[in-house]
Amino acid sequence: MQSESAIRISNISKCYNIYEDPKDRLKQMLFRGRRNFHREFWALKNISFEVPRGETVGIVGRNGSGKSTLLQIIAGTLAPTGGTIETSGRIAALLELGSGFSADFTGRENVYLNAALLGLTQKEIDDRFDSIAAFADIGQFIDQPVKTYSSGMIVRLAFAVQAQVDPEILIVDEALAVGDAKFQAKCFERLSKLKDSGTSILLVTHSSEQVVTHCSSAVLLDAGQMVLQGKPRDVVNKYLDLLFGRGQERQNSQDVEKKETNSDNDSAALERREVDFGGVASDPFATRPLYNSYEYRWGDGSAQITDFHLSSEGVAFPAMISEGSKVKLLVGVKIVRPLIRPILGVTIKTKDGVTLYGSNSELLECAAPVDAYTEGTTFVATVEFECSLGEGDFFVSLGLATRNGEEIIPHDRRYDAIHITVGTDSRFFGLTNLNMRMSLA
Repeated sequence: MQSESAIRISNISKCYNIYEDPKDRLKQMLFRGRRNFHREFWALKNISFEVPRGETVGIVGRNGSGKSTLLQIIAGTLAPTGGTIETSGRIAALLELGSGFSADFTGRENVYLNAALLGLTQKEIDDRFDSIAAFADIGQFIDQPVKTYSSGMIVRLAFAVQAQVDPEILIVDEALAVGDAKFQAKCFERLSKLKDSGTSILLVTHSSEQVVTHCSSAVLLDAGQMVLQGKPRDVVNKYLDLLFGRGQERQNSQDVEKKETNSDNDSAALERREVDFGGVASDPFATRPLYNSYEYRWGDGSAQITDFHLSSEGVAFPAMISEGSKVKLLVGVKIVRPLIRPILGVTIKTKDGVTLYGSNSELLECAAPVDAYTEGTTFVATVEFECSLGEGDFFVSLGLATRNGEEIIPHDRRYDAIHITVGTDSRFFGLTNLNMRMSLA
């Protein structure tokens, strides 16, 4: 293996034999392959990628896409049906909550057991035990049986062991989702230090923000196949498309737009003339200043976000917004197919993809003038807020959806569609202004 690759996966596949009846297993043994009494289920098919040394790679995908199966193969706890995998160095894996722990052993005993399995000597464990216990921060429970632990305490101890043994490769499968915010922050700080020291990290999570923020690259799996490998934001966008796209191709909404290019431009004579509902351009939204051409747009096309107008302190489409100024955003919407109570959402993110603020008309209890919108209806939404952001570049995402019981059906989502720049404020630093007050006695 080349020194720059910590993990090299080549055409990894995993097949399971599914038996409809327990008796079929015995029949299969008796016929010894001359006849099949099972059907094949391929959990993975021809997966290939490399993990460079010292990088964090996120693995995302819907439930049942093969993520955990792949991690088990990499960790060596599961044998592949086909393909090869090469790893370099000690592997520490946090695959399932409490995996490798004995419920009847105390936390201290489990630390020694797990660390020994990872290849540490008695002296090495003795030297690191205090650091492991301090990181887990479970107090006197360290000497109580693990069966008395909460799920949060189990993951604290498990992560502390795996992360404190300085592995060359660390695999984390959704374990951090159990910890509270404070513990998660401590875990990611530790992961950052491990990465800086040369540890390669595989992180499976359903949190798209964690992937964008903490990973160097990402891999998307779906139905056991690798859909995409690349930049975290590109992979996350594709993942969201699979997760919420309802099988609709992104082209659907684009085709709908093309059909609307000949619509009557008189609709622009509504109260707010800044908003164009189509007719002059196939997508007026994309002609506006501050539009981000690298937006990611998807949805089933039942409605369209056709246009926007952003102003601050009376200045339209400002090149720079001052901290503390009032911002007004007008959003033009066209209903393509009849909808009931559409929901408009707005999210503001950093350029790294971290959500700073998000809300929608449902959460804000903003009642629509009518419940049912017929085909061809247009309306304008007004969004106003005070810019409390720090200096830097930010992106505004817009989304239109409806609710069917507990299910949210996305119709048009324009991620990172508007790019705004916030100017310097010498009174503070950071992402947002908390309007701090201070007095010295």
